[in-house]
Amino acid sequence: MTRAVVFAYHNVGVRCLKTLLAQNIDVALVLTHQDNPNEQIWFDCVSVAAADYGIPTITPENPNHPEIVQYISELAPDFLFSFYYRCMLSPELLAIAPRGALNLHGSLLPKYRGRAPVNWAVLYGETETGATLHYMTAKPDAGDIVAQTAVPILPDDTAREVFDKVTVAAEMTLHNVLPALVSGTAPRLPQDLSRGGYFPGRKPEDGRIDWNWPAMRIHNLVRAVAPPYPGAFTTVAGQPARILRTRVLVNSPSHPHPSPPRGRKFVLEEISGRLITQCGDEALQILTLDIAGQPAFPGQLTGRLGPGPWRLGD
Repeated sequence: MTRAVVFAYHNVGVRCLKTLLAQNIDVALVLTHQDNPNEQIWFDCVSVAAADYGIPTITPENPNHPEIVQYISELAPDFLFSFYYRCMLSPELLAIAPRGALNLHGSLLPKYRGRAPVNWAVLYGETETGATLHYMTAKPDAGDIVAQTAVPILPDDTAREVFDKVTVAAEMTLHNVLPALVSGTAPRLPQDLSRGGYFPGRKPEDGRIDWNWPAMRIHNLVRAVAPPYPGAFTTVAGQPARILRTRVLVNSPSHPHPSPPRGRKFVLEEISGRLITQCGDEALQILTLDIAGQPAFPGQLTGRLGPGPWRLGD
């Protein structure tokens, strides 16, 4: 029986672990993370899934510690797999598995290497992304590609909705190529790293809206950081606000837009029961808004903020 040691976290970690088990891979050990109490945990727990199958699980702060490396070496795995695990694995770890160490990445490599690939793809207005299984090297997300599965990104999809698609794509990618990996017939396609770039992690403060941007760029930011991520933020009439769902509008006589901003001052207006702002040549409808931590709806803002229109941004 083929033996593996698995490094895993998040929904992708759970689904890919179950995929290995469904194809009779002997998972000797799972390494995962302890949840960060400062992070909103909206995803499934790898340690719970592993316990359900009686698989030993550890949560080392540093998986590259010599004692951990020795422990894994003694298990003699054929493969190492990393499924949304958040730590880089050292060359010493990668060398343990004679049949390869493979990672499942949430983009169509070589595009969007690095952190938060789904969020970055939505932020940049991509129309598709996917999941890639590739061999791990010392450089992150740079090894030979084994298989990929693409998924569409619709114009109003949030990062969470896209992530759910990528999770399915990850499971499908692993499921479809695993027999070839076990038999030694899976492809290895070198990456052309010039066709993509490396992206860093994102922080809550990266969600600040610049109202000088075009409506589509703001819309993409809102989608990329919508809940369960921290959300895009600004001020409305001087009060802190999060804009959580938007739609770019096409101007028409039946759906009039606000006048273009004067003097680079941007405002939110209520027009025909909708909250709308003009950004350059396009209008943006605010579909979900909270102000000072409370939901805000059309028809109620005058009572909360005084007569509109209401100033956006500082």
